[in-house]
Amino acid sequence: MNTTLKPLTPPAIRQAMQTLEGWKRRGGSIARTFQFKDFIEAMKYVNRIARAAEKARHHPDVDIRWNRVTLTLTTHDAGGLTAKDFALAALCNQLAMSPR
Repeated sequence: MNTTLKPLTPPAIRQAMQTLEGWKRRGGSIARTFQFKDFIEAMKYVNRIARAAEKARHHPDVDIRWNRVTLTLTTHDAGGLTAKDFALAALCNQLAMSPR
C-alpha cells in the first residue's frame, strides 16, 4: 500500500463526485463511458488519455467498444480512491471536449 497517497474518506469522495460530470462510483473506483462519432475518434481520444495518464503517472483501465470508451480509475497502491483519481477524471472530461 502506498503510504504517501491516502484513500479519500466517504464524505470527501461524495464531495469530489459532485464536481465530475458523467462519472459514477463503482465500489472502490469511479468510471465513465464516453461516446464518439466512430472508432477512429474513440481511438484518438484514447491516445490523448494515454499521453495524459503517462504524464500524471496514473493509468486508467480502458475498455474500447467501437465508438465507446469506458475509463475506470482507482489508486490500486493506495487501496482506494485518492485525489489523483479525481484529478485525472477531470482531465479526461476536458480531453473529451478538446478538438479531435
